[in-house]
Amino acid sequence: MVALIGTWMQTVGQSWLVLQLTNSPLKLGLIGTFQFGPILLFSIVSGAIADRLPKRKLLLGTQMTLASQAFLLAALVWSGHAEYWHVGVLATIVGFANVLDMPARQSFIAEMVSKDDLGNAVALNSAAFNGARIVGPAVGGLLIARFGVAPAFVLNGLGFLVVIVALATLEAQGHPRRRGSGTMVQDIAEGVRYALATPRIRLIMGLLFVVSICVFNFSVYVPLLARTVLGLGAEGFGYLMAALGVGAVTGALTLGIVASRQPSVAAMFVAATIACSGLFSLAFVHHVWAAVVVLMVTGYFGIVLVAGANTALQLNAPDELRGRVMSFYTLIWGGVFPIGSFLVGAISEGWGVGRAFLALGSFGLAATAALGVWWVRRAGHAGRRGE
Repeated sequence: MVALIGTWMQTVGQSWLVLQLTNSPLKLGLIGTFQFGPILLFSIVSGAIADRLPKRKLLLGTQMTLASQAFLLAALVWSGHAEYWHVGVLATIVGFANVLDMPARQSFIAEMVSKDDLGNAVALNSAAFNGARIVGPAVGGLLIARFGVAPAFVLNGLGFLVVIVALATLEAQGHPRRRGSGTMVQDIAEGVRYALATPRIRLIMGLLFVVSICVFNFSVYVPLLARTVLGLGAEGFGYLMAALGVGAVTGALTLGIVASRQPSVAAMFVAATIACSGLFSLAFVHHVWAAVVVLMVTGYFGIVLVAGANTALQLNAPDELRGRVMSFYTLIWGGVFPIGSFLVGAISEGWGVGRAFLALGSFGLAATAALGVWWVRRAGHAGRRGE
């Protein structure tokens, strides 16, 4: 929680810093592309690495890298030398650290709890992530308004130091379950074959793709909504991010209460549809309280889908393939963000923020409907074959 609060403070600070330096929605979107591009390009490889190496040691390395990045960005801002390209380079470094961190961290959850508790563990992990989404942006917005963006970066770096200490005290090592004689390429191919051969996993990946590319571009959407549409400053931006987090943490806790071994496909379809509808609705929002309500609803159902997909993938994956399966989760949830953030920034700069909400929301609803048609037809064919 401590580290995640710092991360969300840095997210607010980084977005606000880019707007201060450039005042360009497109350049803000490009920062998301730089930060999440490595995830798009290298997630599949990092999943195979996570299945081959002790996960605790791998996580220690990634957290040290992330701490160093935060302190360096703070130093650049405090010294008055921060430029747009500095933010871009450091965002790329974060992307390379996260591409190793995310599949290792997600699969490490299963090393510490039984499968009976895995659904609740994933929900608690999501609750921690989104609880920080409430506190971090609100505190970050207040800090930026009073002291500038640098303190947010410093506190983020200190938060990673807390994680490093916590990881050093864990007894669980996350050793590989099985180390075969195959090459890295063969390991990757094995994971890809498993995912493609499992219809439920294909469906989960499809829904996750839709919500990720359309809905989870909040570090681009919300500052544009706050600054361009609603005319808010840094504090207002922070509170809008906090409203989003309230919805998300409520969704995560709801999922934890009703967690089952296999999240319902119907529930995931409903969650994806409402999340995309919330994004669509933002195109018509021009008042702060309406934006708060819509963001809460969008955050709630968005995280229900994401956490439900996480749980389903972990429960379906064999132990020896879990890192690779979770790398697909990482690839889709974080890896498509560069594409989505670029689209948001480009549409916003060319045609306005409202039309960006309208375009991405419409695409999300149409794609969710198409996946629903495919799933129903597949179920009908399977029933006729007696499967």
